[in-house]
Amino acid sequence: MAERGRCPECGSAALVEDALYAQQQLVCAACGCVLAEGLLTTTYTDEEHLREVAYSQSTGQKEQLSRCLQRGIRRVQDLCKVLQLPGTFEETAVSYFQRALQLPAFHLVSLEKKELLGGCCVFVTCRQHNWPLTMGTICSLLYAKQELFAGVFLSLQRELGLSVPSLSLADLVKTHLSSFQLFQPSADIPAPFLEDKEKLVARTMGIVELASQAWLVTGRHPVPVVTAAAFLAWQSLQPRARLSCPLARFCRVAGVDLPPPAHLRLRELLDILLGMASQLAWLRGFNLDKKTVVKHVGDLLQHRVFLLRKAFCQEQGEEQHDGAPGQDSTDQGSPGQGSPSHPLVTQVKSCPLARKHQREGPLRPLLPPCLIHPRKRLRTPAPSASDSTVTGDEPISDSEIEQYLRSPEEIRAFRKAKAW
Repeated sequence: MAERGRCPECGSAALVEDALYAQQQLVCAACGCVLAEGLLTTTYTDEEHLREVAYSQSTGQKEQLSRCLQRGIRRVQDLCKVLQLPGTFEETAVSYFQRALQLPAFHLVSLEKKELLGGCCVFVTCRQHNWPLTMGTICSLLYAKQELFAGVFLSLQRELGLSVPSLSLADLVKTHLSSFQLFQPSADIPAPFLEDKEKLVARTMGIVELASQAWLVTGRHPVPVVTAAAFLAWQSLQPRARLSCPLARFCRVAGVDLPPPAHLRLRELLDILLGMASQLAWLRGFNLDKKTVVKHVGDLLQHRVFLLRKAFCQEQGEEQHDGAPGQDSTDQGSPGQGSPSHPLVTQVKSCPLARKHQREGPLRPLLPPCLIHPRKRLRTPAPSASDSTVTGDEPISDSEIEQYLRSPEEIRAFRKAKAW
């Protein structure tokens, strides 16, 4: 009887499991002696006992998972080479893919989702290393739908417990503009349409920051905002030859898709620029419109901080002016009565910024678009049985009373803090 784990012929411990015509065999690598021959439905551990097991625990199932793993690793490596990622990124993405395939949640998914799993691992790795890569770029390389890719990405993030930081707006601008075809001479691109990449990125970044400070980015998809900002930046660098070019042709020449909301974002940006241009002394003599204001984008961005501060100061001054007539009655009356002369109540009901927007003034208020153009209000739900029994005699907590009662000193301190 030979020692366990050694060849009975030569005594070597170099024993390997070899598949000959899909049948597992235990062979000595030194002398070639066949130690054991197994069945098609046996595992490695039960092979010497010739026990039949289920196919899900057999060698065939293990070989199938191994082939799937090798194919996925190869796909991850190919993606990293196409994107020219560093070697550490490739190692991290491969480790994520190996961990994901070991989870039961990814064993019974479709083949299409398994193919997207490798792209999700690459996408997660790039986000964690602050590498500017968008979901649209990965989907275009894998010929996949973004909705399906997003579902696999969320499943991977949840199952592995990964922390994936969001892409900053500056990185998104650089990534989106890098796909433009306006930086290399080509037969399809007119000579006046060519532009230096760094100049366009710098000017676009300034416009995007202005849009962010003017409430045009919050709650919106960033790609239409970046597309509209890039179009304005491109026009402002050479306005004489590019003002006649519409947004649709710009996107077609640049080789990028035109997102439908980009026209709305462009209109909102032009309104902000027109309002800022009306505050510059050397531009008040010009009859500026949405086309000619593009020529002065450089000056507007250079004095952006002053113009925005002046806009807020004007809004604050008008608000104090509207609240001045009721100030005496507010101080003399009881602040707890909720009278219409209270400055907070007056601000909510009169809304001077909204009234300023309704009439044409020198500068439009920098309010969120949802307040400037409110949508149709949702219907209020029907009162429940518990609400119908409210009589008004219920006790009011001290914390709720403190939200309404303010002394004259607190009111003045509140106005001073709001002015800052």
